[in-house]
Amino acid sequence: MNILNDHGVKIDKVLRQKDKELIARYHEEGPWGLTLSIDLYECDPDIIRDPDQMSKFTKALIKFIDMRAYGETYVMDFGDSPAVSGISMFQFIETSCISGHFSNKTNAAYLDIFSCKEFSPHETAAFCKQYFKARKMKLHIAFRE
Repeated sequence: MNILNDHGVKIDKVLRQKDKELIARYHEEGPWGLTLSIDLYECDPDIIRDPDQMSKFTKALIKFIDMRAYGETYVMDFGDSPAVSGISMFQFIETSCISGHFSNKTNAAYLDIFSCKEFSPHETAAFCKQYFKARKMKLHIAFRE
């Protein structure tokens, strides 16, 4: 069953509970940080090709995960070959960084969030999926020691 979280993002109740368990484990184990890698497929091509959207997304994501930006978002659209062309972005946050790579050829997005401050990985992934209007998603969560 899907519910809306406080930010209006649809999240499965089971995944919300998994986030609570992950955060409790994070506090119990005390790792250096948490890494979330999100692969999004069949994204809205107009969004992933728009450099302004990358800056807006980053600001919205930072607010969503309750972090603090350090400096501006770096956004670059490059790639000589259609196989690798697209936007890449990078944002320092006070507790580490956020990066993203967007493929024009496949309309895919590859996001990485690393922070020594905890955040809800499944809710964050749902936020990103909703923002880029992706139809499919894979995620990887790791505690960094």
